[in-house]
Amino acid sequence: MSPEAIIALITILLTVAYAYANGMNDAANAIATVISTRVLSPFVAIVMGAIMNFVGALSGTAVAKTIGKGIIDPDQITQVTVMSAVLAAVIWVFVATRSGYPVSVSHSLVAGVLGSGIATAGFAAVNFATIQKVMVALALSPILGMIGGFIFMLFLYWILKGVRPKMVSTIFGKMQLAASVLLAFSHGKNDGQNAMGMIGLAYAIYKNPTDPSVEIVLWMQITGALAIFFGTAIGGMKVIRTLGMDVTRLRPVHGFAASAISASIIEGASSLGLPVSTTHTIGSSIVGVGATQRLSAVRWGITRNIALSWLITYPVCFVMALAISFFLGLVLDPFLASSAVTN
Repeated sequence: MSPEAIIALITILLTVAYAYANGMNDAANAIATVISTRVLSPFVAIVMGAIMNFVGALSGTAVAKTIGKGIIDPDQITQVTVMSAVLAAVIWVFVATRSGYPVSVSHSLVAGVLGSGIATAGFAAVNFATIQKVMVALALSPILGMIGGFIFMLFLYWILKGVRPKMVSTIFGKMQLAASVLLAFSHGKNDGQNAMGMIGLAYAIYKNPTDPSVEIVLWMQITGALAIFFGTAIGGMKVIRTLGMDVTRLRPVHGFAASAISASIIEGASSLGLPVSTTHTIGSSIVGVGATQRLSAVRWGITRNIALSWLITYPVCFVMALAISFFLGLVLDPFLASSAVTN
């Protein structure tokens, strides 16, 4: 194998690790409520979530194209750019998952791509119009989740007034299951495409470094989807406990409201090709739903820690990708240059 092929393969393998970490953290959030309300056992919920994430990841490529060629101009970046962005996101998500904190895998990757892209090609390579749309979508998703969860839960209280609690739990246990299936599918359709976009970018640069054309093909979709499948199936219980059990006490009707609102927001973003955070959306929806019982029903200390982990994701991943890009550039660029001269 040529040095270029080896580096491209390493980049793709790192992207697979990123997708695996996505399954452990972000994808786990999609099934947190259905476990905490005991509608499904952890094992059954994880299997369901893994399968639906896989199906969702295969259902489209709009978000993958935004990640792969919408943030940084592919013509001005190298394999080092892609590798640095993915490595920064992988490190951050694995550290957060080990600590049990649900962080945004989408935020991690967008910040990583931005940091490594600027390190490699400067600000001229940044597509600021796309960045603006992505940032607006990422910022609005938790706001819409909290407000939507609060309003929808109040509406459910109103229409269920006088219905026996046991009947409510029976009905909404089934409805929550359906909403969780849709949420897991939506996560795969949105976040699951992040890895595909980076695989597509790495492969395009390998095939034609001077004029890369990013295309998302079936093997890239399957690779990213399988990595998320195994990440969800093998890991994720720490994050599930934090989001589904520590923020507030949930019953099936609350779980249904949070999952339904979150799935609707994520589906809308996916149709526009915009990456949003499942973590932020479902987390804020849970807070909004919990606040309808009473403000003290939300464990604000846990919520504050989650919010802080969200806020520091951007600067941490941006700086990390910037530093990794400079370091890898010093190590790999001379190596690739000497290889090109030899050939």
